[in-house]
Amino acid sequence: MSLASKKKTTGSNEEIKRQMMMYKLENRLLSKGYKCIAGVDEAGRGPLAGPVLAAAAIIPPGIFIDGLNDSKKLSAKRRELIYEQMLALKIPYGLGEASVEEIDRYNILKASQLAMMRAVESLPVKPDYLLIDGYAWPGISLAHQGVVGGDTLSLSIAAASILAKVTRDRIMQELDRVYPGYGFAKHKGYPTAEHFAAIARLGPSVVHRRSFNLRYPPVLPGREELERQ
Repeated sequence: MSLASKKKTTGSNEEIKRQMMMYKLENRLLSKGYKCIAGVDEAGRGPLAGPVLAAAAIIPPGIFIDGLNDSKKLSAKRRELIYEQMLALKIPYGLGEASVEEIDRYNILKASQLAMMRAVESLPVKPDYLLIDGYAWPGISLAHQGVVGGDTLSLSIAAASILAKVTRDRIMQELDRVYPGYGFAKHKGYPTAEHFAAIARLGPSVVHRRSFNLRYPPVLPGREELERQ
């Protein structure tokens, strides 16, 4: 059954076609006999503060959510709306977090992997296949594949990206109330000039990642360096 044939909401033909293209990976796996495919993604690898947050999401065949896409291509308001639609449709999902302490202890790549596996473990149903944004890593017991740029290629990963991003943004808004002056609600912990100025003025808080360079100008690890860790 195609994604559009049993859609829960309406959308333009172009939008339906776009989402059908983003469901090709899932359809291919369904045709091979897999029944429960989860997309996995994370938010918060680059910030100087706060946890890394991961989500795992299962988009069953026939579900249609207008505008569902890579979280980075959506405004904050649009992400919130789609997030609420996913909850209203009872999309199976799980969340996982790796703390600042774990990021500093293990490094951000390993902490991100830990958060993603926690998200999978918290799913209300057990998946039989994982589509993981980026690169997979050794030790995953379930059938799986890494999908580079997966949040633009897989509808399930895109859903996970929105769930992770919205949840982490809400955490950072709460941390802004607990640790005022750093601007967490605005920049969500990312390395902006305003954030560096606040650290220089106030010193790092307990939710800052001490393994990251907290002085301006920043020297942050690039993606290739992270993948080598």
